[in-house]
Amino acid sequence: MNKTELENLAAIRIKESEVLLTADCYEGAYYLAGYALECLLKAHIAKQVREFDFPNKKLANDSYTHKLTDLVITAGLKQTLTEQENNNEQFKLNWAVVINWSEESRYKSTITKEEAQDIFNAITDDESGILPWLKKYL
Repeated sequence: MNKTELENLAAIRIKESEVLLTADCYEGAYYLAGYALECLLKAHIAKQVREFDFPNKKLANDSYTHKLTDLVITAGLKQTLTEQENNNEQFKLNWAVVINWSEESRYKSTITKEEAQDIFNAITDDESGILPWLKKYL
């Protein structure tokens, strides 16, 4: 996948998450919201790869994870994230919500409406959401 495909996939997954949330399908909404964030972080990583360059093995290996905190580091956004957390308390709270997401959530059958709504809002909020913040750096 390339950067554009990952960006498009992130947009699709967050839209699907919203549809599922509206339909009271909280487990799927929760999982897809986090997956959208994962896709956008991987788009940031893809941005670092230049056409025809021999791939950086460490970058490639570090990219094959679902752990959001590790992907932030691999994407080169750790310092920027820390600065944003220091400057925006709501953003910091939103990040605290989303870092609990993992790909293992696809197997959870007990996600509550509140959990699904919280992660969706933390990711999409126009003022302090994680996706709008990430999009500024693409």
